[in-house]
Amino acid sequence: MKTFRVTRGGDVVARLDPAEAGIVGLLLDQLEQLLAADTDDVAGDPVMARLLPDGHRGDPELAADYRELTESSLRSGKTDDLAIVRATLPDGGGEIRLDRDQAGAWLRSSNDLRLALGTRLDITEDTEPPDDVADEQDQQLAVYYWLTALQGSLVDALAGARGARS
Repeated sequence: MKTFRVTRGGDVVARLDPAEAGIVGLLLDQLEQLLAADTDDVAGDPVMARLLPDGHRGDPELAADYRELTESSLRSGKTDDLAIVRATLPDGGGEIRLDRDQAGAWLRSSNDLRLALGTRLDITEDTEPPDDVADEQDQQLAVYYWLTALQGSLVDALAGARGARS
């Protein structure tokens, strides 16, 4: 991956190799399927609990009311962001060129992808990147840490652009 940077014109650009673009595409597919699933089908799913957290932890009735009011719009917003990422993801790798709104969608979606993967892998602050990718668990951990670097690169680029405008 060639990290994100801001061009003179204000676009945010990076480059993904074919394997990286394929991984992002696969993760987008999985998250889209999860968000499109019927609420009853994903009830109790820890990933959905992270992506759509309770609005109030101390009062289950208030939390249920909050979920009823917000879940549809939260899912819709996340789905819209995923569509933007998919539309700007180069097929087979290549340059990503984003305007500010698209960069925001990438930032939110990369966060959702990391939350989903990190929850499935039970990532904690003590979890370390694998030294050697020996099995599927290590591969998934490597993807998680690669997503972390991708997101960090985007955050740094956007922060640098913001600082340059000040």
